[in-house]
Amino acid sequence: MDNNAVSICLTNPKSPSNVGGILRAAGCYQIPQILYTGNRYNKAKKHAADTQNNIQSIDMRHVESFLAEKPDDVKLVCIDFAIGATPLPEFEHPKKAFYVFGPEDGSIKQDVVDQADAVVYMPTIGSLNLAAAVNVVLYDRAAKAFGQQTTQQQTELIKASRDVNNRLKTPV
Repeated sequence: MDNNAVSICLTNPKSPSNVGGILRAAGCYQIPQILYTGNRYNKAKKHAADTQNNIQSIDMRHVESFLAEKPDDVKLVCIDFAIGATPLPEFEHPKKAFYVFGPEDGSIKQDVVDQADAVVYMPTIGSLNLAAAVNVVLYDRAAKAFGQQTTQQQTELIKASRDVNNRLKTPV
């Protein structure tokens, strides 16, 4: 599945370490854009832990509204605990998506949820850390698309992903 038409949208994030973890996930899953609202991250971003320096290759920017930024052909997918939401294991990811996540200490605004093409929740007891939630959704998207790849494509992904000191092979 092509991730070039995927954006991660963060509602007023506050924790620079969470955003650093999200930047790392976006780099690993080749997500080209992270949008965020609110002012808390702007005050804390100098402390962000972007260990792979993905900020140089990912379009990360502050916006006033995700809805104003979303192209018409992109689906709005809200990730939050909401009555009537679809459980993530049953969700079919759209090709083009704006994945909206709530803040660490709140929920996505109802007016955004009202515009959503899908509302999805992760079947956990309690909420995950923001960076963990983004990682789980991106992993789910990748895992569901992975089965469509050939063995050769999967092997090439492994080779491209491991570091220079890793030359592991499974036993024959």
